[in-house]
Amino acid sequence: MSKRKKAPAGKKQQKKVAAEQSPIVEPSSPAERAVYKKVFKFSALAILLITILLSLFSGINGDDEFQDDYSEKLADYYLSMGADTSALYIEKGNMHLYGGFFDLATGLANRALGFEQVDMAYHHVRHIFNAIIGVLAMLFVGLLAKEIAGWRAGILALWFIFLSPRFLGHSLMNPKDIPFAAGFAIATYYMVVLFKSMPKPNWKIALGVALGIALALATRAGGLLLFGYLGLFAGLDFLFKYGLKGLTQESKALLTYLIYCLGIAVTGYVLAILTWPAALADPIGHPLAALTEFSKLGVKIRVLFAGENLLSDDTAWYYSVLWIVKTVPLFTLLGFVGSLFILPSILKRYNTTAVLLAYFATLFPVAYIIYKDSILHDGWRHLMFIYPTMVVIAAVFWVTLESFLKGRKTGRYVLYGVLGLLAVDAVLFIVRNPQYAYVYFNPLGGGIKGAYGYYETDYWGVSVRQAIDWMAAEGILSPEMQDTVTLGTTFFYNTSRLTRKRFNGKVKVKYVRFNTRYSESWDYGIFPSRYIRGAHLRSGNWPNSKTIHTITANGVPLLAIEKEENKYAYQGQRAMAAGNLTEAVAQLQKEVQEHPDNEVAWTSLSSAYISTGQYQQALGAAQKALAVAPDVESALLYEGLAYLNLGQQQGALSAFERLIRVNEEYYAAYYYMGLAYEASKNYRAAFDNAQKAIQANPGFKQAYQLAARVLQALGDNQNAARYLEAAQKL
Repeated sequence: MSKRKKAPAGKKQQKKVAAEQSPIVEPSSPAERAVYKKVFKFSALAILLITILLSLFSGINGDDEFQDDYSEKLADYYLSMGADTSALYIEKGNMHLYGGFFDLATGLANRALGFEQVDMAYHHVRHIFNAIIGVLAMLFVGLLAKEIAGWRAGILALWFIFLSPRFLGHSLMNPKDIPFAAGFAIATYYMVVLFKSMPKPNWKIALGVALGIALALATRAGGLLLFGYLGLFAGLDFLFKYGLKGLTQESKALLTYLIYCLGIAVTGYVLAILTWPAALADPIGHPLAALTEFSKLGVKIRVLFAGENLLSDDTAWYYSVLWIVKTVPLFTLLGFVGSLFILPSILKRYNTTAVLLAYFATLFPVAYIIYKDSILHDGWRHLMFIYPTMVVIAAVFWVTLESFLKGRKTGRYVLYGVLGLLAVDAVLFIVRNPQYAYVYFNPLGGGIKGAYGYYETDYWGVSVRQAIDWMAAEGILSPEMQDTVTLGTTFFYNTSRLTRKRFNGKVKVKYVRFNTRYSESWDYGIFPSRYIRGAHLRSGNWPNSKTIHTITANGVPLLAIEKEENKYAYQGQRAMAAGNLTEAVAQLQKEVQEHPDNEVAWTSLSSAYISTGQYQQALGAAQKALAVAPDVESALLYEGLAYLNLGQQQGALSAFERLIRVNEEYYAAYYYMGLAYEASKNYRAAFDNAQKAIQANPGFKQAYQLAARVLQALGDNQNAARYLEAAQKL
């Protein structure tokens, strides 16, 4: 018998590499692939046109105030060849910590076209560019799925991400998170293609990786993560192909990996900082400082989560996970979760490096922010860059599941039917609410109706545009108006930019806080739900009896337009400020008789009663306010003060404790709790609360005085003197 000759080691290795480069996909004829490719192209074109069209009807988002300002400063910096340095440091909004690609491109375009921020066309330019980048992200989601599992998966992934209301909605008006997500999608796709072509890559593919990295980093410093992805998966791909022995036996291939990774990293980094003035001034230190700042997201705001209005640094560890579970379409959620159950089959069928990279890019950022206890707000938009790979995995799951049913025609039809049913809710939401699809919640939590009062909806006030359009259609606002109309709103920038030029300067906009909205005089109020507490929303008392129109999504209020006719509440506030308490009580009583659901008027009336020594009436007014809006802080304060002045310490303590649960930083509540404990001679508890008041507000003189008094009562004169001395210095 003749012995079979052994193939040279090099050829064996080449076969191994070739096998790794050619993932097993469901077979189809060249003709079928050509058809799928055409379907993919036409789908992408249709999605581009639809998304651009939808962007023209989108409102301005609340953060555009900072983005637009940065855009103008970037244009000034580059047009002046760096002489105008205002873009290097921007205190309000910290925009110098962000890359400038999007804002520079749109800033220069608007300068060339002669548009200003008060022109709607200025925002159209930004929204169209946003839409194009959003579709670019969608395109590369489809291409990545195709690269892993074929054209059918690519088509499915493309439509999946387009029919994801949150991603589509952000693609219309979010110039931070969408370009960032697009950069990750592009870089991830080209990494997969690059690794498949190794050890003989095409330089154009390498440039694609660099451009994806550049787009991400030129948007947000978190793009530096992609350098880690590149290095980690280049190493894994090398090991999958050559094994540990390859580190010594395949030095040429190893060198190729190292050179390309280094070249891509340097190219991507350089391209990114070209549109980032602060990074140009300090190419290494500034991006790293920005990354550190974003990793802790130092800006704390109050967010509505699971029915509680919490500070963003006090949310549960699962904040982002729960938001994702409740807001991604069911076809994505079930596809991703389902993929975990058939992961061995997916890894066996498709390119291992590509599959693992998609999972890692989806799961690692979530795990990292949980581990670091990072601050997030506005739902999970800061994590939107994980969604492209999440969709890819979901699409791969569905086509893999379909392949399991090969030869079972009925089973496949059932699968298609299930997939169609899973898509119905998301599709209908987009059709019904194309201007603000980003407020979508899936059926798991009862949709947006189930989320109302428990989670933020229109947190950027995008629906302000629909409010202005309605007022114009009703003739309330018109360019031909003779008299000036004053609008009070919690979203000043959106409202002012949408009205100043459109109505020939006849609209005046005032910023007002929702809980003190009648302290200013205005004719109409435009109030999105963002700054209204969850308990108030759930009470059913908003929109209130002053509301003349409501902007809704699937019947759920996003914004209320109030009409202020008699202005009794404003007159009452004005009289209180002037010290005319009798007039204040009279005006506020008129207001609550006409609008008993006006919690601000009830609260102010309680304050006026306390100032006039009518404590029982003050208690009643505060409780009326709380019946309308259960978590109004000032109403809880006045309820506690009324109880305190009536000598009912237990009632006072109960009110102040509730106030602290609502707002743990409300220092006055600790102080008054201390007074209540002092009155009942519980000096130790009084001192503890005085301390908490001082911790919450170190400049609160009365808290030091309270601490000194109770220490004296406890016989600790030495420490009491210290607190008195501290109080005298304030």
